[in-house]
Amino acid sequence: MISNLKLFKVGTFEFHLHHLLIIGILAISFSISVMVRSQAADYGFQLNEFDPFFNFRATQYLLDHGVNAYVHWHDTMSWYPNGRDVYSTSQVPLHFTAAFLYKIFGAGSSLYDFTIIFPVVFGSLTAIIVFALVRVMGGTTAGLFASLFFAISPPIIVRGTIGWFKSEPLGLFYGLLGLYLFLSGLKSQNRKIAFGKLIGGGLFLAIGFASWGGIEFFLMPLALFIIALPFFRKDHKFLLWAIPLFVAATLAVSGGFARPGISFVLGIRGFALIGPTIFLVAMIFIQKFSREGTALRNSLAILGGSIIAGVAIISSNILHAPSFRYLNAINPFLTSQDALVDSVAEHATPNLIQNFTYFSTLMLFAGLGIWLIFRKRSENQNPLPIGIKNEMTVFALIIGIVGAYAGGTFARLDLLTATSVIILASIGLAVITSEILKKRTQVKPPEISKKGTQGKISDNSKKGTTQGKKSTYALGMFASISYVVIIVALLLVPTIYPANGNWISVTKSPPTILNGGSNYAISTNDWPATLDWIKNNTPPNSVIASWWDYGYWIQTLGGRTTLADNATLDTNTIAKIAKIFLSSPDEAWRMLHDWGANYVLVYVVGQEFSSNGQQLYVLGGGGDESKKQWFMRIAGEDSSKFLQDDQFTPTDYFWQNTLLGKMFPFTPVTYFDPNTHVQSATYQSGYIGVYSKTIKYPVDGNGPLKLVYSSPSLNSNSSGIISGVLLYQINPNYVLQTSNSNIPTPQVNSTTVNPTTVNPTSVNPTSDVGVISTKYGNIVIKFRDDVAPKTVANFEKLAKSGFYDGTIFHRIIPGFVIQGGDPNTKNGSRDTWGTGDAGYTIPPEFSTLKHVKYMVSMARGLSINSASSQFFIMLGDAPNLDGKYTIFGQVISGQDVVDKIGAIKTDPATDQPIDPEEARMSKVIIQSQATQSTTSPTNTSSTG
Repeated sequence: MISNLKLFKVGTFEFHLHHLLIIGILAISFSISVMVRSQAADYGFQLNEFDPFFNFRATQYLLDHGVNAYVHWHDTMSWYPNGRDVYSTSQVPLHFTAAFLYKIFGAGSSLYDFTIIFPVVFGSLTAIIVFALVRVMGGTTAGLFASLFFAISPPIIVRGTIGWFKSEPLGLFYGLLGLYLFLSGLKSQNRKIAFGKLIGGGLFLAIGFASWGGIEFFLMPLALFIIALPFFRKDHKFLLWAIPLFVAATLAVSGGFARPGISFVLGIRGFALIGPTIFLVAMIFIQKFSREGTALRNSLAILGGSIIAGVAIISSNILHAPSFRYLNAINPFLTSQDALVDSVAEHATPNLIQNFTYFSTLMLFAGLGIWLIFRKRSENQNPLPIGIKNEMTVFALIIGIVGAYAGGTFARLDLLTATSVIILASIGLAVITSEILKKRTQVKPPEISKKGTQGKISDNSKKGTTQGKKSTYALGMFASISYVVIIVALLLVPTIYPANGNWISVTKSPPTILNGGSNYAISTNDWPATLDWIKNNTPPNSVIASWWDYGYWIQTLGGRTTLADNATLDTNTIAKIAKIFLSSPDEAWRMLHDWGANYVLVYVVGQEFSSNGQQLYVLGGGGDESKKQWFMRIAGEDSSKFLQDDQFTPTDYFWQNTLLGKMFPFTPVTYFDPNTHVQSATYQSGYIGVYSKTIKYPVDGNGPLKLVYSSPSLNSNSSGIISGVLLYQINPNYVLQTSNSNIPTPQVNSTTVNPTTVNPTSVNPTSDVGVISTKYGNIVIKFRDDVAPKTVANFEKLAKSGFYDGTIFHRIIPGFVIQGGDPNTKNGSRDTWGTGDAGYTIPPEFSTLKHVKYMVSMARGLSINSASSQFFIMLGDAPNLDGKYTIFGQVISGQDVVDKIGAIKTDPATDQPIDPEEARMSKVIIQSQATQSTTSPTNTSSTG
């Protein structure tokens, strides 16, 4: 055939015409992928979504400070005040790969621009990897189909568009490369080459695990495949070293990363590879040494025993379990059990409409591929009643079914569903194409029958047989052309129809930084302008509170510290932020101030229109006004107090009694029925709220917050979509309207009381120490009566009277304080904890001592003269408390006990310990320091 025409030769490799055709199709796949993935650049050349901004900042840090500094980087701009260890909590291969390639190819461009293009390049290169992978399983034609399908697959492209500098594109590249090398190594006839490919397969698959956690779901098809191998492949000697080699390489490299790390190797995920490998080895030996006729029975017995043993090991909880969101992908019914996981769109279970939109005709071809795999052909020598040819076909079937299930339970894993469907669809389409075209080529033109030596054509040949064969040939040509037209049409339709919902259009959307993550295809300057204002107009050490979605933007583009970010490392912290937004303005102000926040940010989306000369607004579209329902679930609040029966429209209580309601610059004007346009002054079921613009905390006001910036579209008077970002300063001079707890609060008004500031003097500190006995050991406090003599005397008096015995540390905030000393915690109800005292108050004794870790200070209420019995021990530095609370001691022994109490599990809504016994002070005594050193009370050292 002409496709086998030899063009040239390089060494022993002969380059034929069909190789040129393959290269051309792959070049087309790569080009299509680049063009489709780059559509969003029409809206603006920016990083997309949220995580890419952190990944960009981390890559920049790696380039600026080097590998050693990166590995030991504790990022203090995240999760204030605790910070974040970046190396152990992020996708390290993404940062290293980008930094390495930028050093080579990034000349003349900024790192920001380089990371914008990065996912387009790697996503398009993966189309080439998919060709190689599917070619191993189903042949060259199937590989070419797979490459083309991959280039235009919506679920793959939407998580790999321009600016998507996240884990999925690189993780999928490394993961599929690892699978290809593994399967190619198994198929290789050269054992030396097989050895190298298996090692490489394990290496790249492990890097894929470290790049994106979703790649770990390849463990399921790999485990099933390894279990199936002894039944479908006969060269057991090869399998005995090949599979353990691959598994060992995978686990060794995976354990070398901080994430997934050693917990991966020793946990359920590592067991998913180790267990099947042990089974494979056992199965091979059983089959080898079993007597004739008993091999199958023994094999089934081993299989059953292995399944029982595996279930028992997993059920015993002796292995490290994967995180909740990965368990949720296995069991989608777990979603509703974790509000934070449920609130993330990527964790939702895809619906039927979404799946059909994403896969449509590919589902048809995938089903065809499954049928062809199971079809039993007469010439097939396989003794099984199905048409499985070899282990490669087995893997195609396994990955297709498992991938479809995983993606069907977890929206983010649509990438795996797409890959699985593409593999099966490509194999099915390749086989049916080959058979149809093969039938056409088998129909030959009519032969000329000879008569004697004259070469005359018989009448029968001309009139009968010849005409019949011409008709058959024409019919074959017609069927082939029709088939090609139908296939092309089936593949083209979803790429162009419907106009605004086809495969190409659904992948085109504005970068999130330009549309705020709203539901509208808008491109505004609201977020970039806000973040630029923050960077240039707030103090560099400012701490900004916001919903966790926006943490990475504020850190990277605003250059400021945040309470939380998109990593969701601490569910309790996010729940506390939600609680703050839903609390009363006074309580929220106190919580924000205690946390050390200086500003708080809120984002709102809606539509503005003019009516009778008045600017009015309808809210909803993806901002915090649409996320407030999740705030309530995550904070554990009863939504009926805040929302009407439609679970969206806010109640009057929300507008009047929550910080979030006060931060939204809107006031209800009327409610209307969208069907009848009837209006109502109060909410009616099915009605939509209409609002006017009202700034409740102006910059010159004396409320708990002051509006210092609002973004451009919120200040526009033209009709259309608003994407408003508002930044409020937390008023440091705000006077609380009520006081209901004896806990640390800032100085209210320094002009109303003028206490004497006491500086450390030459007076020697007391020789007494306080010893607090707890479940975890003793905390020894050295008193500072040189700066706070009255406070020390009061503490000693209460301790000697047994006042503190049996009380608990009722307020625990990791990284901030543990607080105790309330007599109500002995037997009072939880709602009274924090309100008790000794029945009298003592004056403050401020000093120049600093509120740093392990310092002991007095709690108080609204008045600076309200200190009584409650005290707190610092778990971190809090300079905002300096000069406002009386420091009277320092922990000199038992710091580990303080840390253990600070790590006790608490109710995020109240900061109270869930188990009071964990935080109880069994005894508080006073000893002289000299006596304490020789006659310590029971359990003076930490017992853990």
